[in-house]
Amino acid sequence: MKRSVLTRYRAMAYITAVMLLVLCTCMIFKYGFGMGKDLTLVVSQVHGVLYIIYLVFAFDLGSKAKWPFGKLLWVLVAGTIPTAAFFVERQVVREVEPLLAGDAAEPVKV
Repeated sequence: MKRSVLTRYRAMAYITAVMLLVLCTCMIFKYGFGMGKDLTLVVSQVHGVLYIIYLVFAFDLGSKAKWPFGKLLWVLVAGTIPTAAFFVERQVVREVEPLLAGDAAEPVKV
């Protein structure tokens, strides 16, 4: 497996998690204080698109790492639970790093 597969997943995991926290904050302002209705709409749509990209990258990583269905499902759902993607990403990196050990031995082409 190439390191770029893990890097893409990690980037999207962080971006999706941050956008979900921003969305939660917008929802609090929208429903709690009655303000930010338009911003909430934009943030929710952006998070939706980014979550779809996250799903593609997470599925790609899971298929290359040969994860069982339950694990893959947990990683996919982590993008919908606030802060879960941060913790799941760390766990995934620890499990996938040994699979990339052979990648480090290849010479870098310039």
